[in-house]
Amino acid sequence: MRAPVPGIIAAILLGVLTACGGNGSDELADAAPTTTAARQPMNVAEVVGGLEHGWDVGFLPDGRVLVTERPARLTLVEGTTATRVRADLSDIYVQGEGGLMGMVVHPDFDRTREFTMCQTYQENGQPVDIRLVTWRLSPDYRAATRVRDLLTGLPINESGRHSGCRPTIAADGALLVGTGDTASDPTIPQDRTSLGGKVLRIDLRTGKGLPDNPFASSTNPNERRVYTYGHRNVQGVAVRPGTGQVYISEHGPTGFDEMNRLQPGGNYGWDPSRGGTVEHYDEDVPMTDLQRFPNAVPPLWTSGASSTEAPSGAAFVSGQQWGDLNGALSVVALRGQKMLLFLLDSGGGEVSHVVLPAEFNDRFGRLRAVRRAADGALYVTTSTGSDDKLFRVTPANSGG
Repeated sequence: MRAPVPGIIAAILLGVLTACGGNGSDELADAAPTTTAARQPMNVAEVVGGLEHGWDVGFLPDGRVLVTERPARLTLVEGTTATRVRADLSDIYVQGEGGLMGMVVHPDFDRTREFTMCQTYQENGQPVDIRLVTWRLSPDYRAATRVRDLLTGLPINESGRHSGCRPTIAADGALLVGTGDTASDPTIPQDRTSLGGKVLRIDLRTGKGLPDNPFASSTNPNERRVYTYGHRNVQGVAVRPGTGQVYISEHGPTGFDEMNRLQPGGNYGWDPSRGGTVEHYDEDVPMTDLQRFPNAVPPLWTSGASSTEAPSGAAFVSGQQWGDLNGALSVVALRGQKMLLFLLDSGGGEVSHVVLPAEFNDRFGRLRAVRRAADGALYVTTSTGSDDKLFRVTPANSGG
């Protein structure tokens, strides 16, 4: 076992959280040091309440915040006031895990006022697909108009299950999109011509795959968009500051939730079709099947067989005010109702510790989004479905 991080006393929870460190096995045993106390506390301040399934958070240059709510609502937060943004979201298919989901504010928002959202799409009440739609916010911040369908054709399940969908801007300006596999057609995760069960890397203006993508030479336009594949339901995408390294959080079936570091072109080993030998969506296969796919990328961390966290949003903690937690990867959990902070080694290829902040552990219910603001504060949404909250999280010694 590694020595604890300075200033942190480890309380190890055996059999709950498991670190892989790339050991190449899906039968993972060594417990990761997990701490709960004896570190700087956090300030958790409620910004607004009254939301419903707050799905994602986008920061505007002047400090205002946009929040997507899964039942097809877009909310502007100014200080501690929440106002509904007028937008025609009537074609969104709200069912189960589907609706209005992830979002990104464009880097050139000052000039274009554009942002892009993931949304399920329906015609005549029937689900058609999941798509990325670019919108423009009005000068008075009160309305949004549709600019373009950036990318259509992401697969959808009538039940809304495993809809994904988390977009994040990469260090080079590319748009990364974590998608779900729909929990229906079992061939989707391993089919590189399908946009489901993938992390996509596309041009934020055109929706096309970028010329340096791993499958850029493919004749299939969808395959040209694929960055990684073999995923189940990617709900968090985070870029490590100063490195460009990309990490995702991913729902496992029963147990075996994962945190992964992305390798371009990598197969992450989820195959509910058992190599095309079954027609139903078989969830009894390994989350990362290293027997069927010996070259699959093993998870950086897994919850193991005994724990289901349902990890959702992910964001890196950044800023000297965070002390020992500066550089940690923050992941929030739905079923686990907690925040997990992954402390990585300098190369980013191994988890040294997992910290569970007591301020979040089972206090606020299901947690959906975590995003880092320009000042280093973390913004977290709850997803209980009734009077959901947006919280601002800072280290207690920073003055909030």
